[in-house]
Amino acid sequence: MDERISWFPVVSDGDMAPDVRALSDKAKERTGLVPNVFRVYAWRPERFLKWFSHFRDVMRESPGLSAADREMIGVVVSAENRCLYCTIAHGAELRQLLGDPVLADTIATDYKRAGLDARRRAMCDFAVKLTRSPAAVEEADIQHLRDVGLTEEDVWDVAEVAAMFNFSNRMASATGMRPNTKYFGR
Repeated sequence: MDERISWFPVVSDGDMAPDVRALSDKAKERTGLVPNVFRVYAWRPERFLKWFSHFRDVMRESPGLSAADREMIGVVVSAENRCLYCTIAHGAELRQLLGDPVLADTIATDYKRAGLDARRRAMCDFAVKLTRSPAAVEEADIQHLRDVGLTEEDVWDVAEVAAMFNFSNRMASATGMRPNTKYFGR
């Protein structure tokens, strides 16, 4: 690794804990790269494995929220937080999932100008409100999500995805985490 990807120790692939190494190998097989978040977190393997397990559960597609919906929420939160790593990495994934790089990049830059339908716009608005001013969230915000067609489980998932990305954004920012260069233009 030529480029510094964290302000904290970065474990070489060969020195990763076996469980982390297995996840890294699986990611490389699936995507062609080991995400830098794996490399940065690898020096704290027990924490990484717990975080990754929760992240994977939160991002799992459901009947009410597609994988693209979940990535969109993550990208909007990450953009709001100005998180370099997550905006770039999850922006790349959103481009893949939507099959529309212009729409994905517009969402990442200014979702309000992306021409989203009312349902997706409400999800993004809620995620941004939860990010900017969590104490200002009211039951009316939840009701608005229900009014645009989200189920109780969907509303919960929107909140949990937004919360997960707020946590992850703060860790990425605190560690100086850099995105893999392959994410750019992907």
